[in-house]
Amino acid sequence: MRHFISVNQLEADEMYQIIRKANELRDRPNQLNRQLFAGNLFFEPSTRTKMSFTVAERKLGVEILDFHIEASSLAKGESLYDTAKTFEAIGANFLVIRHPSDQWISELEQEGKLNIPVINAGSGKEEHPTQCMLDLLTMYQEFGSIKGLKVVIAGDIKHSRVARSNAKALTKLGAKVIFSAAPGFEDHTLEYPYLTMDEAIEEADVLMLLRIQHERHLHKAETSDYLSLYGLTKERYKKLQDHAIIMHPAPINRGVEIDTSLVESEKSRIFKQMDNGVYVRMAIIMHVLSEWGIIHENNLIKCKSLTAI
Repeated sequence: MRHFISVNQLEADEMYQIIRKANELRDRPNQLNRQLFAGNLFFEPSTRTKMSFTVAERKLGVEILDFHIEASSLAKGESLYDTAKTFEAIGANFLVIRHPSDQWISELEQEGKLNIPVINAGSGKEEHPTQCMLDLLTMYQEFGSIKGLKVVIAGDIKHSRVARSNAKALTKLGAKVIFSAAPGFEDHTLEYPYLTMDEAIEEADVLMLLRIQHERHLHKAETSDYLSLYGLTKERYKKLQDHAIIMHPAPINRGVEIDTSLVESEKSRIFKQMDNGVYVRMAIIMHVLSEWGIIHENNLIKCKSLTAI
């Protein structure tokens, strides 16, 4: 694997390899015994993904070359490719890139060649593969396997990179994916069945809620009745199966896609997902660095516990 760009690159066994490595790192973390640098290039706002990568890198002992768009040479007309090549030239061993464009990956490939791995931390509305992997880890921890699960993805499907990445990966792993969306939020380029929220609630082993992505809409969507018509209310929560869990990639619009009292309910795994993000991203970083031959087994120091870091 040259770069970690899309779940389309991954076969089922490779996904499970990353999931199991992340679980292992939670119990027995590794640090690297050589100096490495990460370039975190975030071109759009991010809390969870950026901070999760930052913590993952620091737990591994990687030094961070941070990037602030407002203070960068982009204001002078520098391209994404030239920015990436600059980080490579000054010593970054890998790049983590989040960008609002759907085409940034192909633009990088067209402009030239990077000689260090790139990890996709979110591309437009097309892909969010590291979020997908932490979602898979959360389901795996809960059920022991992904195969056969009924996973309902509900919300703004049309504008969600999370929905795309998860639907593709879950299908590869043998889950049944079902969508639920308000009128106008469907994406019929993705060939999955749609149910109303009331129908979907009774089917779901996993209910994955998505926020309305106002920043990707031409006109701001009306949300005054959204919760009662399309969201997870207290009444719908009671109809979930006993074993069902609730997930959400966040940020959460409380009182819109989910009743605020349910965010930390017994069935909610929302903050567990965030916790899992650190270990999944550690596993992905180690995976790509190993694939490139940048690190080897003798570069790893096994720590006794998380408190050792």
